[in-house]
Amino acid sequence: MKPFLLLATRAEDAAADDEYQAYLRYCGLRPEELVRVRLEAGPMPAITLDDYSGVIVGGSPFTSSDPMEEKSQAQRRVEAELSVLLDRIVEEDFPFLGACYGVGTLGVHQGAVIDRRFGEPVGPTEIRLTPDGEQDPLLKGVPSTFEAFVGHKEACSKLPGHAVLLASSAACPVHMFRIKNNLYATQFHPELDVDGLVTRIGIYKDAGYFPPHAADELIGTARRSSVTEPMRVLRNFAQRYARR
Repeated sequence: MKPFLLLATRAEDAAADDEYQAYLRYCGLRPEELVRVRLEAGPMPAITLDDYSGVIVGGSPFTSSDPMEEKSQAQRRVEAELSVLLDRIVEEDFPFLGACYGVGTLGVHQGAVIDRRFGEPVGPTEIRLTPDGEQDPLLKGVPSTFEAFVGHKEACSKLPGHAVLLASSAACPVHMFRIKNNLYATQFHPELDVDGLVTRIGIYKDAGYFPPHAADELIGTARRSSVTEPMRVLRNFAQRYARR
């Protein structure tokens, strides 16, 4: 099988490694079937799409809607590199799944409005599929309503006309969308289980997602949650697009 490609941008090793292990686990892949490139560590290498089954963009501490002058040099470089790669991915309708940061990257590339109107606090939220979502192959087996972990400062407030809305929450109108047939982005984290969220709360408690003193309360809420359905998106993606 041709491997999948995970493009990651988490500078903290513990967060980056935990994310990679989550994608392996919930995609049902072996390490040799998921190649990871940590874009925050250096320039994107040359990528030949035909070498891969699909491309996954993980979550990120980067915020797409920040003013350009407030973005770090690394973020500006990563966003420019991803934009060039997305030119090819979109043109070829090449299998793509962006999780959380994927809404910002694919959304901006396709003309969506990404801003801070619909941010959601860290923790579980109820996601509801649209009629299109209920028919989409990437959401096969996913209930029409389910809990997922979220935590984002920005979100998509307006999709371009050619995008298909697949899922929403009460606080965030765009939680998953599709471009063409094979390009997907989710605002919720399909890779996050309880232990994964607890790990990130500890790592990012000073990153502005929540007051640091609220960390213990958020961990308690996470441990009382039952988030089991979003991971089906990853397994469906891997099974649908694996190429021999």
